[in-house]
Amino acid sequence: MREEIIFAGFGGQGIMFMGKAIAYAAMNEGKYVTWIPSYGAEVRGGTAYSMVVISDKAIASPLIKEPTICVAMNSPSLRKYESKVKASGLLIMNKSIIDSEANRKDIEILNIPITTLASEAGDHRIGNMVALGALLGKRKIIALESLINGLKDIVSSTYYNLLPVNEKAIRKGFEYGSR
Repeated sequence: MREEIIFAGFGGQGIMFMGKAIAYAAMNEGKYVTWIPSYGAEVRGGTAYSMVVISDKAIASPLIKEPTICVAMNSPSLRKYESKVKASGLLIMNKSIIDSEANRKDIEILNIPITTLASEAGDHRIGNMVALGALLGKRKIIALESLINGLKDIVSSTYYNLLPVNEKAIRKGFEYGSR
């Protein structure tokens, strides 16, 4: 098993946190992992991204040319990364924000109302958790509980009170992705 994932969106959508969360959870399951956050132009409104490779074998390079999975949280991210997704890969789109359709016919597309589901879970700002849940619903890369339990490893204890709403969002996304 080897998955090469790009999470992309704008600054403030938790793009870096998504990558870190799934990387730590996979590492806790004993998988090989790389995580590269990109902290560049997102400060100025550009596309932020993080790249994660998860494998059951050693990883030679952390760089991703053709992701097997892409999570596009906004329209610029969809335009930038849709064409790069490997054939038979998975594209997850935030249809709460993205009003266009994907053009690819050779990939699986999950067009999910991420921001809407996050609001239903208790906070519109946790769309990143909905997206992670949906990803795990579609591709069983790691166990759902590994992600949920792993949040305690990467969230400051100051924010432990937010763990239940994050778990609810992850489960909501997982349910949607499992359909």
